Amino acid sequence: MKPALTYFTIALLAAGCIKDELPIPAADRGDAVSHRLCMGTTYSQQLWFDLGSGSVVSQNARTDWDLAFESAPDGWHVMLNGARLMTAWNIGPMDLTAGHDTVGMSAGRRIDAPSGDLDSTAIGDWRNSDDVYIIDLGYDALGASAGQRKLRILGVASTAFTIESAMLDGSGFVNATITKDLSRGFTCFSFANGTVPIEPLGTDWDLLFTQYTHLFYEPFLPYLVNGVLVDGRRTRVARISGHDFASITLADTLAFPFEQRRNTIGYDWKTYSFETSTYTIVSDLAYIVQDGEGWYYKLRFLDFYGDQGQTGCPMFETVRL
Repeated sequence: MKPALTYFTIALLAAGCIKDELPIPAADRGDAVSHRLCMGTTYSQQLWFDLGSGSVVSQNARTDWDLAFESAPDGWHVMLNGARLMTAWNIGPMDLTAGHDTVGMSAGRRIDAPSGDLDSTAIGDWRNSDDVYIIDLGYDALGASAGQRKLRILGVASTAFTIESAMLDGSGFVNATITKDLSRGFTCFSFANGTVPIEPLGTDWDLLFTQYTHLFYEPFLPYLVNGVLVDGRRTRVARISGHDFASITLADTLAFPFEQRRNTIGYDWKTYSFETSTYTIVSDLAYIVQDGEGWYYKLRFLDFYGDQGQTGCPMFETVRL
C-alpha cells in the first residue's frame, strides 16, 4: 500500500457472512473478458462499473460531492465522502452562526466504517437531537485541505432531508432541502453545489473503482487507499485465496462464504514495495461476485498500471459462471 497523497498522522476514533443457497440463474459458462479502468494520475476519478454490460456506467470526480443521504422512504442515514478522507465530530447543540474552532478536538473525529455498515457512520443517529457536527471536508485531488463546515440535520421525511450549515466562523449560513432521489440508493449533496447526481441508478452498477478511507490498526490510522467497493445492498462477494482461477466454477458458490461488506474486494489485491516503489498483484487471490441481477462472475486482478506505466489503472478479468 503506497501513500496516495500524503501520510495522515491524526489518529481518529472510528467508529456477515451470508451462506444462503440462492437460486442460481441457468447460463453457459462465459469466456474470460479483460477490462482496464483508469482513475487518473492522482486517483481523481470514481468509476462505477456494471458487470452485466462490462462497462463503466458513470464517472465523476471524487471531489464532486460531500455527503450521501439514504434515499429510501424510511432512510435516515447520512454518510461522508470517504474518497476525500472526510471526518465528522459532534459538538452538541449550539448556534451555527457563532464562531467555532477545532483546537483540541482531534480525538473526537470519526470516520464512516470502511465496511459501509450504516450503524457505524461518523454522524451516527442524529435523530431526536439538536446537535451540530463539524464536517472536515478532507482533501482535494492534490492533497490540499478542503476546509470545514458546520452541519445540523433538522429532519427527514419519506421524500426529503432538511439541513442547515455554515462556515466554521459562523458565516455563510444556509438552510437546504435535499429531495430524495428514490431511483438511487443514496442522494449525494455538495455544500458548494447542492444536490448532485453521483451514484448511478439503483440497478445499474455493481463495483466502484475509487480511492476510499480504510482504517489501519497497527498503527491506528485512517488512510486513503485505492481499490474497489461494491453495492453492498445488492451485491455479494466471496474471496477465494490459493486456488487456480481457471478451476473456479459455479459449484464454488456453495463452498466459500459470501459477504455484503462494501469493502469485501477492497484494496489488498495488490501489495506495495517501498524498496522498489512498485505495486504487485496478489496472484492467487480471486473473487466470486453475485451482481444485483443474480448472476455470478469470477474475477481476478491482473495489473495496476496503465499503458503508459501510470498507477491507478487496474486491469481485471471476469468470467460469468
